Formats: sequence, C-alpha cells, structure tokens
Amino acid sequence: MSAPDIPLVSLHGISKSFGGVHAVEGVSLAVHAGEVLALLGHNGAGKSTLMKMLAGAYPIDAGEIRLMGQTCEIRSPVDAQALGIETIHQTLALADNLDAIANLFLGREMLTRYGTLDDYAMETAARAVFKRLNPHFQNIHVPVRSLSGGQRQIVAISRALHFNAKVLIMDEPCAALGPEETRMVQDLVRTLKAQGVGIVLISHDMSDVFALSDRLCVMKNGRTVGTYATAQVDEDAVLGMIIAGRQPAGIHPCERMP
Repeated sequence: MSAPDIPLVSLHGISKSFGGVHAVEGVSLAVHAGEVLALLGHNGAGKSTLMKMLAGAYPIDAGEIRLMGQTCEIRSPVDAQALGIETIHQTLALADNLDAIANLFLGREMLTRYGTLDDYAMETAARAVFKRLNPHFQNIHVPVRSLSGGQRQIVAISRALHFNAKVLIMDEPCAALGPEETRMVQDLVRTLKAQGVGIVLISHDMSDVFALSDRLCVMKNGRTVGTYATAQVDEDAVLGMIIAGRQPAGIHPCERMP
C-alpha cells in the first residue's frame, strides 16, 4: 500500500462486551486524510461504543487500532489526544462562563517561565487558530454562553486543532441548529477536510450525511452492515441498511476513500 493509500487511522476487528452483551463485534473501518466518514445506525447500534474506544474512553477487548499503518495502544483519552485523535461532543463540553480563549486552553494553559498564565501567548495562538477556521470570528472575549451554536462549534473545533488534531470525531455537530448555523458548521467541516483532517461524522440527519461525507459506514447490532461511497447510494438504500440491515443490491462496498 502506497503512502497516500495508508489511512490516518484504521480499526481492525474491534470488539467490546459489557457483561454478556456484545456492544461491538469484529468491526473494521478506516479514515483517510481529508475524508469525512459518516458513521450511521440507530441508537444502540454500537457507534458510540466504537468511537469511545477510538477516543480512549473504553479499552478494546479484541482487535487493534493503527495510526498511519502503525499499531498503537490507546488506554485513555490522554493517549488519544497525544496521537492527534480528538472528539467534538454534541454538548461541546465548553465552560459557558469563560471566553473563547480560556475555553481553547482549558486544562492545557500556556505558562510564562515564572509559572503564571501567559495571556498574551494564548490570545495570539487563539487568534491564529480561529482565523484558520473562520476569519470573521471576532467574539473571543465574551463568555461562550452568549455565542451562537455555530460560533460555539468554532471554539470547540479550534481547541482540537490547536493541539494538532489529525482525526476528529464529530457527534451530531448540526443538532438543534437553524439553517444559517447549520451552513456555518458544514463550512467548518469542509474547511477541516481541505486542511487534511480526517473526520468521523456521527449524525442522524441525512442531509448532513449527503452534504458532507465521502463514505458512509452503517452499523446495526454491534456489527457493520457495510461501507459505501456516499455518491453511490441514496437515502432509501441507507435507511434500508439502518433499519433492516440490508445491503444495497448491485453496489460494491467501498473500503477506501474514493
């Protein structure tokens, strides 16, 4: 496999059980640089458990995770972050009473040589990463509770990018947003894709899936139904996979980025 074909991150035969319940069983998938892979399925299909293993929140029972083709061990979220794997939760996990800069560095603040907060360095770095995502975002000194949903996504994504995220797990990024804010978040995803970030998009909104993803992987009962190029399937085929676990007739699975 040539270097451009090597995924940023790949999962091979991943399994996880809780007691006697198989939450994830033998799942394999890959995410390439500059790719959006949509991960679909009903609640309880295994999506969240699979991504929690990739993010280090759960240990894997079987299988392996590879980063750029090299096997790696992810024992905690700190391990995942050190490898460049970050999660943007649906709740965004922002401190509403703090401004955008403080949220960007929360828990990972920059310090002067005297051990005090280096406010100048943090603001300079924050402005640079905000500009990378959206040059028009200027509300960096107000509490994030006063920001719109799209602006809050800018803060959450910028936090991941500043700490060198290579792979982003995005959980329902457009949930509860209006049309204008949804367009803003979709533009953010396209910007990340253009910058070579690999994205796993968890969404129940088919309009987001078809607008943003290159491939989609459907899970049901802890297993993958199939992985397909998004351009090759329609919404009916996807719903057939989600509801009935039925693979679309006459369409070949797509295990690599098209």
